[in-house]
Amino acid sequence: MQSSSAVSVPASGGLQAEAVSSSNSVRGTLRGLVGWDIRWVTVHWEYLLPIVVVHAFSLFALLPWCFSWSGLVIALIGTHVFGMGINLGYHRLLTHRSLKVPLWLERTLATIALCCLEDTPARWVATHRLHHVHSDEPEDPHTPRNGASWSHIGWLFRRAPDRRTLAFLDKYARDILADRYFRFLERHPTSTLWIYMAHAAIFALAGLLVGRLTGGDWTHGVQLGASWLVWGAFVRTVLVWHMTWSVNSLSHLFGYQTYETGEDSRNNWLVALLAAGEGWHNNHHHDPASASVQHQWWEFDLTYFEILLLKRLGLATDIIQPRHVRRSAASARN
Repeated sequence: MQSSSAVSVPASGGLQAEAVSSSNSVRGTLRGLVGWDIRWVTVHWEYLLPIVVVHAFSLFALLPWCFSWSGLVIALIGTHVFGMGINLGYHRLLTHRSLKVPLWLERTLATIALCCLEDTPARWVATHRLHHVHSDEPEDPHTPRNGASWSHIGWLFRRAPDRRTLAFLDKYARDILADRYFRFLERHPTSTLWIYMAHAAIFALAGLLVGRLTGGDWTHGVQLGASWLVWGAFVRTVLVWHMTWSVNSLSHLFGYQTYETGEDSRNNWLVALLAAGEGWHNNHHHDPASASVQHQWWEFDLTYFEILLLKRLGLATDIIQPRHVRRSAASARN
């Protein structure tokens, strides 16, 4: 195959040649900056555009007019509450079936996760189960062996047709598709975007009304509504995204390994602190079925304690304990 410099281009195709040269230049720049190549025909626009737009909207937080202490508090609390939709709902409940909850609560947790714009339950679960089957192998969707930036965010931007098929979902998430609500979300993929926009509108409307009541006029209402929208929805979404993505990247790059698991998972205290225990990733890969990843007293797993709270409230049953606890219990019975 000839190199691009050897291709003869007619005079009338000058603009086309310039566009090709510009495209190659952009690709080369991106490859140099982040370590992975982008070809526009393989870009997963359905992921790229929302991620770019939400990040852009979150930058309004830099404007003093959009700041409020209540907005900041809502963002911080919301990061944990909505993050539990991912950590507890998508991950430990739906993906690994580490506990059982009533159907209404299962769907509620999944809906909260949808407000983080991290894909439908079936696709999130299927992708994560694929990760466990082929962790840090070529089939792993987000192994850091392809680059840190790839594992953190780049893999989301590269189209993967094999992971968009019914056969893929049937193989890795058949139990999820058995639920009619989750099946509806797959049949109507834009519904996830509508759910996200509806929840963002709720933040804006709540701020508008509270600002009107406390400030005495609609000007205060509009300002507080904008603040709660920016901080409560957009900034919070970005924070949840990067905490989740850090489990894929940082927890396979930095930290200590308690167990030989045959891949690069690490226990990372910073990610564990930010992501409510999810950073004890080597513990998790050692025993994915367990509802707890706290294997040492200092490996605090906030998500597990919230699972225990659900149990105390009568909302969680069949909680799977860590493997060493299960073995000790089995030995005691024998």
